Amino acid sequence: MKKAIWNGVVLAESDQTVVVEGNHYFPPDSINQEYFKESSRQTTCPWKGLASYYDIEVNGDTNSGAAWYYQNPSSAAAEIKDHVAFWKGVEVV
Repeated sequence: MKKAIWNGVVLAESDQTVVVEGNHYFPPDSINQEYFKESSRQTTCPWKGLASYYDIEVNGDTNSGAAWYYQNPSSAAAEIKDHVAFWKGVEVV
């Protein structure tokens, strides 16, 4: 079972993550949505497509753009559609 933890709180928990480029992508139903706020940030991956981001808010602290997902990934990355991955100090254990 993988967990994504930041600021002492479990943001996501699943035994069905998908690993791509060393990042664990958590299924949408494994996310504790109360900590996620939509961000306007977007980036483009040459092979996965357009990534959208979430800001993480826990106990009054914000970690801007600390989670990302692909709403409409390329066919090569279809298995991570709407799955969420983390960085910027979020620990995946």
